Amino acid sequence: MINQNWLDLLVSPVTGQALQNDTEEDGALRSVDGMESFPVVAGVPHLLVPEPVAIDSTGEVHRQLGTTFRYREHYRKDAEVFDYFLAYEDGASRHEARRLHEMIAREVPREAGTVLDVGCGNAWVAGHFCPRGKAVISMDIAPRNPEKGLQLYPFPNHLALVADVYALPFPDGSLDTIIASEIIEHVADPGLFLEKLLKALRPGGKLILTTPFDEKISHSLCVHCNQPTPQHAHLHSFTKDSLARLIRRDQVDSLQMKTFSNKALTKLQTHPLLRHFPTSLWKLVDDLANTIVRKPARLMLVAEKISQID
Repeated sequence: MINQNWLDLLVSPVTGQALQNDTEEDGALRSVDGMESFPVVAGVPHLLVPEPVAIDSTGEVHRQLGTTFRYREHYRKDAEVFDYFLAYEDGASRHEARRLHEMIAREVPREAGTVLDVGCGNAWVAGHFCPRGKAVISMDIAPRNPEKGLQLYPFPNHLALVADVYALPFPDGSLDTIIASEIIEHVADPGLFLEKLLKALRPGGKLILTTPFDEKISHSLCVHCNQPTPQHAHLHSFTKDSLARLIRRDQVDSLQMKTFSNKALTKLQTHPLLRHFPTSLWKLVDDLANTIVRKPARLMLVAEKISQID
C-alpha cells in the first residue's frame, strides 16, 4: 500500500482526481470516484494515461522523415537494454558524472521538502537526498528504473513512480523542487516539457535542469530500419539563449544559465588529480579552464517560479 502522505500528493494523470489505495484490488490505486484504476508493481505506482500523449516532435530527423517519435515505447526498451545502474568503466566519465551531481545538489534549497527527479535513471537523487531528510520522487517513463531505484533506496521518504511528464500525476503548484538532469535533449517537445514542469512547481519553487551544451549531434544509419538516427537518442542541442527562449519570463521570478565541465580538462585526463578536489575548488579550476578554453560540456538552467501573481 502507498503511504497516505504520498497519496495526498498524487492525482490521476487522466482526470486530475485524488487517488486512494484500492481496498478491493491488492496492488492498485483507484480514483476517489471509483472510475479509474492504476496498478502498483513492486511498490511503484504506474500512473500513465492509457495511450501516450499525442505530441508533434520537433526533432530534426523526425521532421525530415515525417515520422512519429513513440517516446514511451522507445524509453521503456532503452531501460531494458541499457543498465543505468552500472558504474561508468572509465574514470573520466565517473568524475564528470560526480561533478554533474554535485552541481545539481548545490542548487537544491535546504528548505525544500519534496524533490521530483524527472527521468530518474539510476535514482542517484534519492540516494543523495533521502538520507538528508528530503522526500524524493524518482519518476521515469520506463518501469525498470524506478522499480530498481526503490529496491536500492528503500527509504520511507522515497516514492518511485512510473509517469509521463506530458501528463504529470501531481496537482498544479504542489512540488518544492524539480530536477530534470540530462533529459530535455531527449524529449519530443522541449517547450511543452518545461511548461508542464513549471506548472507542477509551487510558487517560489525551483526547477533545476541540465543538458549538454551546444552539442553537435551526430547521426548514424540504423541497421534495423535503415533510417538515420541521432547518437545517444539526442533530439535537440541547446545554448544559453535557445534554452532561455523556451521559458516564459512571466512564469519565473529568476532565471540563471550556467556552463561547466570543461572539455579540455577531460581530454587532458586531469581527473586522477581533480577527483581529490572538493566541489568548490574543482569549480574554480573548471571556471578558469573555461575562461582560457571556452569548451564547457554542460549547461544548467535554474529557474525560480513566480511567487506572486499581480
